[in-house]
Amino acid sequence: MYFNLHTHRFTNDDEVLELVNQYPKSFDDAIPCFSVGIHPWYIKEEDIEEELRIIEDKIQLKDCLAIGECGLDKRIEVPFDLQVEVFEKQLALAEKQKLPVVLHCVAAFQELIEIKKRLDIKVPMIIHGFSKNQQLAKQLLDNGFYISFGKYLMQKPELEAVLKTIPNDRFFLETDTISEGIKKVYELAGKYKNISQEELKNTIIQNFNIVFKNGRMD
Repeated sequence: MYFNLHTHRFTNDDEVLELVNQYPKSFDDAIPCFSVGIHPWYIKEEDIEEELRIIEDKIQLKDCLAIGECGLDKRIEVPFDLQVEVFEKQLALAEKQKLPVVLHCVAAFQELIEIKKRLDIKVPMIIHGFSKNQQLAKQLLDNGFYISFGKYLMQKPELEAVLKTIPNDRFFLETDTISEGIKKVYELAGKYKNISQEELKNTIIQNFNIVFKNGRMD
């Protein structure tokens, strides 16, 4: 079984457990395994309270495995203090429900680390779509984050060196918005890690079972 940590497309492939990203106001009840959250790109002040209520409702469902994607992005026009406020409210829900968090972070990693420390977040936090260098990866790992690779792993050969340094118990794989399926991502990650597909699948299954305790992947 393959696990896709973050995707915007449900493929209904029997060999893949997909954590499908859902937005509160366009929620699809037919998706069998999902995360739900307010993405910083789509924060609208007038919708925040309603969307948080929807999230609080949907995270009660057994098919909800995580909150997200949510997070911080310094390259957008949404005021950063508003992003922080919305993000922290979602973290509070994650802590209350004991759900992991799938994170979007652009140019705000130090702030993200500070928030995790200040709020003493205990639930697992996973940086999705990692595209940065080995130094930042180490800092994130040292602060307890998990790291997920996908789109940029397929596009940036320099990420091979980064992936090789990530301990096997601290990473996930994903497709996000790319058209290549998760099996292609696994093939490349296995090549970079120099391990078989079977060993890689078992590694991700073990990580899934530790992080996503509500679900079960065998």
